Amino acid sequence: MSKFFKYGGLLASLVLIAFGIGSIYTGIDGRDRVQSDLAREQIVGTPDSTIPNQLVDTGSEAQAFAKVMRKHTLEATGGKTYAQMPRYLDKAGKGTNDEKAAAVDPKSGAPVANPARNIWVTETALSTALNTAYFAEGVATFAIVMGIAMLLSGIGFLILTLRVLREPAGETEAAKAATPRPQAAVTA
Repeated sequence: MSKFFKYGGLLASLVLIAFGIGSIYTGIDGRDRVQSDLAREQIVGTPDSTIPNQLVDTGSEAQAFAKVMRKHTLEATGGKTYAQMPRYLDKAGKGTNDEKAAAVDPKSGAPVANPARNIWVTETALSTALNTAYFAEGVATFAIVMGIAMLLSGIGFLILTLRVLREPAGETEAAKAATPRPQAAVTA
């Protein structure tokens, strides 16, 4: 076997090991950062959530809190999402999408916006941040798993490569010569 392939295998093994270690480190650092950033916000699960009175400091807890926030927002808006709610309020304080029927703000002269829609704006921003934390923790976990896989593959390839590098050329030729070759059938 040529030296190029022998040393190429050694180099590939070392690269896999290095990337594996780097991926594991990055994944652990990412999980730690997500968890410490969540804990810093001091979010505590509401009594009606799946994490009552618990500090939200993991991605799965962040996702659970985002779900309960959506539930509370739907309760506050009568089961309507942002897009389902009227844009304006009329003179009676009821929702309307007709700009001409909307009450007019005396200061600006613009139609009065439906303030309940702002609940959705806030909820969407906060739940997106919480769901992003959940996703980021998942990506970090995947990086750890892939790092372990690369590390183990690199170690395996390294063992195989070192075995090939240690095998003396004379043993290889002797092994080939000692292998019986099939003989052609003799016909009479």
